[in-house]
Amino acid sequence: MGKLVDGVWTREDYLSDEKGGFLREPTTFRDRITADGSSGFPAEPGRYHLYVSLACPWAHRTLILRKLKGLEDAIGVSVVDPYMGDDGWFFSDSPGATRDEVNGADYLWQVYVKARPGMTGRVTVPVLWDKVRGTIVNNESREIARMLDTEFDAFAKNRVTLYPREFAERIDALVDEMYETVNNGVYRAGFARTQAAYEEAVRSLFSALDRYEAILSKQRYLCGDVLTEADVFLFTTLYRFDPVYYVHFKCNVRRIADYPALSAYLRDLYQTEGVAETCNLDHVKQHYYRSHPFLNPRGIVPLGPAYDLSAPHGRERFGGGLAKI
Repeated sequence: MGKLVDGVWTREDYLSDEKGGFLREPTTFRDRITADGSSGFPAEPGRYHLYVSLACPWAHRTLILRKLKGLEDAIGVSVVDPYMGDDGWFFSDSPGATRDEVNGADYLWQVYVKARPGMTGRVTVPVLWDKVRGTIVNNESREIARMLDTEFDAFAKNRVTLYPREFAERIDALVDEMYETVNNGVYRAGFARTQAAYEEAVRSLFSALDRYEAILSKQRYLCGDVLTEADVFLFTTLYRFDPVYYVHFKCNVRRIADYPALSAYLRDLYQTEGVAETCNLDHVKQHYYRSHPFLNPRGIVPLGPAYDLSAPHGRERFGGGLAKI
């Protein structure tokens, strides 16, 4: 693992608190793109570029928003190699990965330094790059997803929204709630340094999953009959759960396959038009099982589990779908 310190790449482990709990460092670029340009970053087709990992659940959020909105022609993408070693994310010609055709970087940290020489901080995906000003606009997945949904309607091929105003308060509350318990909860379990920190994370995680199971046994999506960004944010964790988090992060109280509603919901979202095209399970497994030698010293990537997300889900009975604008 590593980070930038005064613009120089250094090898440094993750942070933990005094109880051995995993600490995620805050993102460092928090500017906004606005449709009217009032932020200094106007929404324009061809101006912005996403740097992502197909393995990363945080980056996956932004790819799904880009796909569901139909912004592929408006916003380009570069994909890092699934393996993350001592030098961090890098670009390659491996299947599913790309070279950096925008900045010509070999490593993602070089893109960060180009944006902010002398920077200190983690180098994470996703990254939203401004080709006109030559800088990073934002590297916070939640904010990037929201910008893609709300600020690029003039260039979106699909007239849909994942943040309908009538559900805005509920969506924000759900996203806040699931971050610590589920999205980051699996990392808090997997990267815990003490038994107590691990057990606290796992209990919180499965308490939340049990709660979502109860909700989704009665309705199609988290907000009822409308697919929102809250569903996207839960999906990217659920998609990785049985193949990775259950084993690699010791989140093995139950599989998602053991939850009737959650497992059907996972298949339903996967089968939503365009979503499967953003998924790459090989990148997911290659990244997690090879990039964390402290958890999997020999880097052996498991063959299983059998994972058929194209199987019928039966959730059409609830009706609903994407909200139109």
